[in-house]
This record gives sequence, structure tokens and C-alpha cells, in this order.
Amino acid sequence: MIAKLVVQTFVWFGFMGALLFVSAGTLHWPGAWVYLVLMVGLSLTLGVALAKRDPGLVNERLSPPIQKNQAAADKILLSVLLLAIFAWLVLMGLDLRFGWSMVPIWVQVAGLIVLLLGMWICYLTMLENSFAAPVVKIQEERGQHVISTGPYSYVRHPMYAGAILFFAGTALLLGSWWGLASVLVFIILLAIRTFIEEKTLRTGLRGYDDYAEHVRYKLIPMVW
Repeated sequence: MIAKLVVQTFVWFGFMGALLFVSAGTLHWPGAWVYLVLMVGLSLTLGVALAKRDPGLVNERLSPPIQKNQAAADKILLSVLLLAIFAWLVLMGLDLRFGWSMVPIWVQVAGLIVLLLGMWICYLTMLENSFAAPVVKIQEERGQHVISTGPYSYVRHPMYAGAILFFAGTALLLGSWWGLASVLVFIILLAIRTFIEEKTLRTGLRGYDDYAEHVRYKLIPMVW
């Protein structure tokens, strides 16, 4: 499992790096290097820690993005989301190449902080929820049940809330106002995914209706 984690981490971020640098037309992009080194380091460090604590969760996280027992609508949406991420990275590379954005260093540093906050929320979510798979499905074989503690006591989809901060922080760290504006696309896609996920959970997970009645907000406390 650890070997698979290492390989997938380097392949994924290597591909992301290729999209960024090829579209930018240069390797002289400090923000991108900081981003990639940070992400590889944190992904491996946190991934190994999670593997020791909850190997079942990490095994799920390393599974393919398209699976047999995954909700059909989620297969389509997740495919669109992945393509949107790739296009987003290319857009930010082109932004650097053509100088469309002028982002101050202090804003990039603020972006790094926002990115880390998003990752921290996602990590807390995985610590709390052993069933936080990357796809929408009911894990009957693992005895999935409703999680209502930790981040789940505030919103029903804390992973998505963390992901939105992560996307926004990434765009700022990479110095792209166009990348930041494009985060709206991810917000819309993740909002749609909450409906797909909730339909699956309400149908197949006992007690989820009661939990949703108690925790009324999906992504942002006191807002939605």
C-alpha cells in the first residue's frame, strides 16, 4: 500500500507539474515549485500516517476514480471534475506565460496559508471518517455508518469545503487571478456532487436522514 501511495503521488503531481510548466513555457516559476514540493511532501507524510492509522481508508483513497459500484451520475461528474482540473492547471500556466495576472507576493503567501487550511480540514475529515472514499458509494462491506462528529458536526460535506479552500489557495499561490476566478466552476461542480452524494446516502445509509435534519448546512456553517 505504501509503495502504491508513493507511485501514485509522484505520477499524479508529476503530471500536474508537466501541465503547469509546459503551458507556462518555462521552469522558472517559484510558486509552482513550492506548490509541487509541498504537495508531494504532505501527501506522502499524511498518507503514510493515515495508512498506519486506517489502512482501509487509504486503500479506498488509492482506488480508481471510476468504480463498478459507484453512483452512475458521480462517474460522469467526477470525469468532468478531473478534466476541469487539468484545464485549470493549463489556464494558470498560460496566465504566467502571457502575463495576464499581477499577483503580489504577500497574496501568494496568503494563498499558501489558505491552501494549508483546506488541506488541514480535509485531513481532519479523513481522521474522523474512515469511509471518506473519493467516489460516491455505500461501503457495505466495510460496515459504513453515519459520521456526525468532528468536522461533520458543523457541515455535512467538510471534505468539499476544504477542497474549495484548497483550490482557491492553489490559484493564489501560483499567482493567477484567472485561476482564482475559475474556482467558481469547482464550487458549482462540488455543489452538484453534494446532491448526488446525499441522494445515495439518504437511500442507502441508515440514519442519514436524521443526521441531515440535525446538521442542516452542507458546506458553510450558517450559510448553506
